[in-house]
Amino acid sequence: MGFKSDIEIAQEAKPQDIREVAKKLGLTEEDLDLYGKYKAKVDYNLLKKDNGGKKSKVILTTAINPTPAGEGKTTTTIGVADGLAKLGKNVLVALREPSLGPVFGIKGGAAGGGYAQVVPMEDINLHFTGDFHAIGAANNLLAAMLDNHIHQGNELQIDSRRITWRRCVDMNDRQLRNIVDGLGSRADGVAREDGFDITVASEVMAAFCLADDIVDLKARLGRIIVGYNFSGDPVTAAQLKANGAMAALLKDALKPNLVQTLEGTPAFVHGGPFANIAHGCNSVIATRMAMHFADYVVTEGGFGADLGAEKFLDIKCRMANIKPAAVIIVATVRALKYNGGVAKDQLNNENLEALEAGLPNLLKHVENITQVYKLPAVVAINEFPTDTKAEVELVRQKCQELGVNVALSQVWAKGGEGGTELAREVLRLIDEEENNFEFCYEDDLTIEEKINAIATKIYGADGVVFTPAAKKELANLEALGFGNMPICMAKTQYSLTDDLTKLGRPTGFNITVRQLTVSAGAGFIVALTGEIMKMPGLPKVPAAERIDVDENGVIAGLF
Repeated sequence: MGFKSDIEIAQEAKPQDIREVAKKLGLTEEDLDLYGKYKAKVDYNLLKKDNGGKKSKVILTTAINPTPAGEGKTTTTIGVADGLAKLGKNVLVALREPSLGPVFGIKGGAAGGGYAQVVPMEDINLHFTGDFHAIGAANNLLAAMLDNHIHQGNELQIDSRRITWRRCVDMNDRQLRNIVDGLGSRADGVAREDGFDITVASEVMAAFCLADDIVDLKARLGRIIVGYNFSGDPVTAAQLKANGAMAALLKDALKPNLVQTLEGTPAFVHGGPFANIAHGCNSVIATRMAMHFADYVVTEGGFGADLGAEKFLDIKCRMANIKPAAVIIVATVRALKYNGGVAKDQLNNENLEALEAGLPNLLKHVENITQVYKLPAVVAINEFPTDTKAEVELVRQKCQELGVNVALSQVWAKGGEGGTELAREVLRLIDEEENNFEFCYEDDLTIEEKINAIATKIYGADGVVFTPAAKKELANLEALGFGNMPICMAKTQYSLTDDLTKLGRPTGFNITVRQLTVSAGAGFIVALTGEIMKMPGLPKVPAAERIDVDENGVIAGLF
């Protein structure tokens, strides 16, 4: 048998009718808004129904810092859920929706891989149920109402030089990062510098994913700060009377999307904020609904544990009052060798010296989960055919020195069957290991103290340096009463530092915060470091060049 691509595997699958998948959760067709045979939205008002006092266990999947060698976090998340299902457990997957930007850019699709995928993968990767378009429309409605307010007399005295709200589009398009708009005649608006963010970096997305329900979402949207008036006071979406219409656009999008894995395990795929800019987790509503219907919920945080897991634990769990039962930390032998200095084209060769040099990156993430957050953890080695016994044994030995077991994840090749070893270890952790979950920092610390806690405890930095502009904004945010909010660190995903070239586990460095902004609707302070930007560009050879559709409507090249 020849090698099959992810999309070929997905297209050969025979998925169940989504109504049959819903029955596993005790849902009837009346509870669903059907989007064809294999997708449905589920009304979040079902959370109000009695679930018999179910106490669901939330399992977080995270990973080492991403490398070009690949780690397979989503694949492992799906595979371990299928593994738990094979062990007879009532389990549900809760994942983020992919953004079109990465799908057409470098990353490609984001619905898992091999025999551990959620389907229909083409739909999930391309438009899905239109949620991101709704979020973009709500974002841009606010932008239109803001500029119209200024054009129509500017009753709120908005300073057009201090507008912070930007338009968005769900595409990597560097041309739109910095633009001038409002050109033309007096009837064409007020000329000003402007720009676009990618939709997944919009504060609307972050607020959407942290909202409890439509009422909470409307309130969060109302708190969004769009800019400042001539007196220096913040101006909000509520003052522009925009949040009601924005919430109306998002009414249906707020319902989680129900799909399935290749093996028929139910999966909610809903929301998808960037993990190096926003909190990188699927929606609170989808996670809560998964907990409502299943005994075990397997979810993930974006990028490495220093970003996705930190934000899941310090932001999402804090706001949603969720206590994770166990954490899976995904790594590949190949990625660890890359961290140890091996070139990408040499990763298939056994190299214990490079593996040992790269292992500290994994071990730092393990320490963070077990010693900072005090959560039980297992390391999942996402197996490649080129891994040798000696390499796997070295990883196992080093992790056990920290009191953490290693389980092989063979889900890419074997689906749920390849995830049962990992699933059994997760169940053991939940049943036998201590869980004394605590946050990295407490609410009552200052903004500076919270940022310092993340930088020193999670990244291993010596401290934090604030640019003069960041210091000024820090004082302003404290004065405006935003000091009690959690911190959302915007940092490169490729390194524990704010320098993407520093692999492994660097020491003797500081984190430089160059800008601070408040996402008052989402409910957190964003600290921007390094070269993080809210609008990526396409690479020299975009993934879009490989994507095509034939005369029968069959899509190829998606991954």
